[in-house]
Amino acid sequence: MASIVLVSCATPKNIDESNSNDFTIAFGSCNKQNVKNILWKEIKKNQPNLWVWGGDNIYSDTHDMNKLRNDYKTLKNQKGYSDLINNIPVLATWDDHDYGKNDSGVESPKKVEAQKEFLDFFNVDKNSPRRKQEGVYHSEIFTTQKGSVKVIVLDTRYFRTALTKSTKNKRRFTPNTYGKGTVLGETQWKWLTNELNSSKADFNIIVSSIQVLSAEHGFETWGNFPHEVDKLKNTIIKSNAKGVLLLSGDRHISEFSKTQVPNLSYPLIDFTSSGLTHSYNGFTSEKNKHRVQNVVSKISFGILKFNFDTHKIKMEMRGKNNILLQELQQTYP
Repeated sequence: MASIVLVSCATPKNIDESNSNDFTIAFGSCNKQNVKNILWKEIKKNQPNLWVWGGDNIYSDTHDMNKLRNDYKTLKNQKGYSDLINNIPVLATWDDHDYGKNDSGVESPKKVEAQKEFLDFFNVDKNSPRRKQEGVYHSEIFTTQKGSVKVIVLDTRYFRTALTKSTKNKRRFTPNTYGKGTVLGETQWKWLTNELNSSKADFNIIVSSIQVLSAEHGFETWGNFPHEVDKLKNTIIKSNAKGVLLLSGDRHISEFSKTQVPNLSYPLIDFTSSGLTHSYNGFTSEKNKHRVQNVVSKISFGILKFNFDTHKIKMEMRGKNNILLQELQQTYP
């Protein structure tokens, strides 16, 4: 049994690794707190070393902090959730439905108060620097006897500027003029750049609540800020960070997006996993030039299995009864 140490500004913890992989992350998004989540027990079967929330962890859609607080309490009591997280760490970002109102960004009037409720729910220490920081972005390093994984959690809500509404049918938004607006904001961009530049980890996992690579569907995506997508790619290239993988949620579908980035020695993959309690059952088709394999429109969660000897990540979409719905493997230099 390998020993895993969690490295952060908090006191390091020893985490048991009891499965056959060197390290396992489970993640998911889009969880209605008032709906039975039948996947918690299935996620636990995979013996993850870490659970990552990808946003829309609850559906509150409110500026009323009492309602938000009560909705978090409902999640806390959702059958199976505490059984999963009792003995493993949890990292999280938020998306619009647990941040404020649908599709909201920098303009949300109660974002400071909502951040406090978020940090309270995830038991962030009252003296943590995160309590004074604007936005819920955060990173932690998980170190095993064989190697390490850095998880970088972004906040794509707090600083995200205005979107451009589309005039075309079935499209909510159209990309902004190149160079106009931001997803992360100046402070978070500086932080992310430093997190990647300073990383010595064998793998670097970037969590974004909204999709990064899929950009043609007309809903929320980094693709509505095409210059920000380019900036992210260039930041990754210049950092020389090893094994960067993107995780996303939001869409009520799950899919793998993959692209070759010039001057990056491995393909950039965006693994979208959504949702945990509900999904786009009526899905028929949607353009995504970066998609590999198929869209999964059933409730599902994501699993990442790391092998430090082979520098490989096995990515799995799993659903009811822990059935494997789709998988993708990537070996990194």
